[in-house]
Amino acid sequence: MTQDTLIVPAEDLGGGGTRWWRDAVIYQVYVRSFADSGGDGVGDLPGIRARLPYLAGLGVDALWLTPFYVSPMADFGYDVADYRDVDPLFGTLADARGLIADAHAHGLRIIVDVVPNHTSDRHAWFQGALAASPGSPERARYIFRDGRGRGGAEPPNDWESVFGGPAWTRLPDGQWYLHLFAPEQPDLNWENLEVHTEFADILKFWLDLGVDGFRVDVAHGMAKAQGLPDVGHTDQIEMLGTAVLPYFDQDAVHDIHREWRRLLDSYDGERIAVAEAWAPTPERLAAYTRPDELHQAFNFHYLTAPWEASGMRKVIDESLRTAGAVGAPATWVLSNHDVKRHVTRYGDGERGLRRARAAALLTLALPGSSYVYQGEELGLPEVLDLPEEFQQDPQRLRGEGAGRDGCRVPMPWEGEEPPFGFGAGAASWLPIPTAWRDLTVAAQRGAPGSMLTLYERALRIRREHPALGDGSLRWLAAPRGTLVFVRETHETGSVHETNGGDGAGRRLACAVNLGGGTVRVPASGTPLLASGPVHADGDHVELPSDTALWWDIKEDD
Repeated sequence: MTQDTLIVPAEDLGGGGTRWWRDAVIYQVYVRSFADSGGDGVGDLPGIRARLPYLAGLGVDALWLTPFYVSPMADFGYDVADYRDVDPLFGTLADARGLIADAHAHGLRIIVDVVPNHTSDRHAWFQGALAASPGSPERARYIFRDGRGRGGAEPPNDWESVFGGPAWTRLPDGQWYLHLFAPEQPDLNWENLEVHTEFADILKFWLDLGVDGFRVDVAHGMAKAQGLPDVGHTDQIEMLGTAVLPYFDQDAVHDIHREWRRLLDSYDGERIAVAEAWAPTPERLAAYTRPDELHQAFNFHYLTAPWEASGMRKVIDESLRTAGAVGAPATWVLSNHDVKRHVTRYGDGERGLRRARAAALLTLALPGSSYVYQGEELGLPEVLDLPEEFQQDPQRLRGEGAGRDGCRVPMPWEGEEPPFGFGAGAASWLPIPTAWRDLTVAAQRGAPGSMLTLYERALRIRREHPALGDGSLRWLAAPRGTLVFVRETHETGSVHETNGGDGAGRRLACAVNLGGGTVRVPASGTPLLASGPVHADGDHVELPSDTALWWDIKEDD
């Protein structure tokens, strides 16, 4: 069997589905790095609009766009100065309307970022707070406090910023304001009714424009512990994921999400919200997706899972168990704009690429919804040697290697030299490595064995095979270091129904060798897709290390 050979024709695969968000494949567009229409080296909304045929052809269901609102760009748009307009860097409000309409015409839904934990320090509200006096209604929209110690010279508590240093900045009048991220990102006070009213109106503004949902930035952060108590130790940010800190994952945040769910449910068309929530356990994460809260939550436990069979299976089982306990679909994500690209995390070079190919088939075969970060379908690695003058991420302040610029390098589209068709200009806002000439969309399109071809074929099968998408899985006995599971056709009325009964009884198996040597896996049936070269031997397949295989199982097995 040749590498990533598609053996079963599309017309032989069943398909269908309802409640799109339960098993959607959602493609993350990092707006400033996707496609530049204006020649200034920065991606924009018209650039995305021009590339919609590519995204529709790839086979994804929806796009998640990172912030494109008016912003001074202290944190690349996650510091919003006006939530109801488009920054001129990215286009106009008319461009946003056109992009939404064109995406819908291509069968793609649009999810936009909303940033409710903090605004920009240039937001009209915060500028008003700076001009007002302590105790004023303007300051009550944010978290202002008097300092401690002699003359109030010490911060109100010991909280630390995610980007490093204290989470408080002092004003000339002596008061301090809270910012869990950069000083240019003051935290809002969600105990203030005005904040609730404002964000309900912001959501309505974009829903009325036609967006299909929101990705909620720092969904775990808006509610703060009563009294803002000290944590009591330093290096707090390093503790995230192993402890619940007072400034994240407070129970009161769920009341906000319930408000938003009621608003979303008042609109037609299954409008959704996706939580970017860091929680210490899968159970705490699942709480964000209870039936009356948000629809999905990013599964960071899967993203950080080790490339090792028992550890990976444990994360998958916990994710399915906890999501299922609240009736939500599990989500699966390998990379995003905040973490090192998984080709590099998995070992870089050829080993990292083999593992990334196998991880793609594993991920897309799991029950629930999958996220694809732009460029992962090309096998893009992390850029580790960006010149210092180009590194702008405020997270770099946390220490060497902490910056996120390397995963945000623009998409290579075509050509032999940078910027590889990213835009009409001679340069892109972050330099694209010359070595990416073999990774461009044009270089990989239609090429047997390319990462792009693998993703196109995998997404095609996922959309059309009645056993894939939402549902459950059943583990099979497997050689050491290997995961093997079966996906089965769902019952009538579930998310993936069969077409006229043609898919009744259809089952798909997935095997992934995460170990160090070749293994023999029972695989009776029809092979569909492999991430690398495999050898069929009767009713078994020899599966090399870091390789995955999908196959249809015989009905009598």
